[in-house]
Amino acid sequence: MIDRTLRMDKIEHIGIAVKDLEKSNGVFAALFGKAHYKTETVESEGVKTSFFEVGPNKIELLEATKPDSPIAKFIDKKGEGIHHIAFAVSDIQAEMDRLQKEGFILLNKEPKLGADNKLVAFLHPKSTNGVLIELCQERP
Repeated sequence: MIDRTLRMDKIEHIGIAVKDLEKSNGVFAALFGKAHYKTETVESEGVKTSFFEVGPNKIELLEATKPDSPIAKFIDKKGEGIHHIAFAVSDIQAEMDRLQKEGFILLNKEPKLGADNKLVAFLHPKSTNGVLIELCQERP
């Protein structure tokens, strides 16, 4: 039986892996007609990020800062492109528990600090039809 008491509120952002963040910022600024609003490095993930607002949605560009980071490995294997879809949740731990009970594979046991003042957790693409899913909760 599916537990419908918890849910993902909305698409929080779409993450796109890029080789060159500055060059890609120019490409996406031209595409969206405005500059990114924030750049941030997440040392624990070996990534530098840049965020664009597009209407009510966000696009996150991700550049590897270390050759062994998840983004570097992704680009080496698949090239630049869509890396993940992130969903906003109001209670990340409860949503992680629910999804694990539903049989989804979590890539981390506990929420961790992510970019843009979020707690984050990831679901393995093997359990989500090949799509890396990120859960995001605003940090208090």
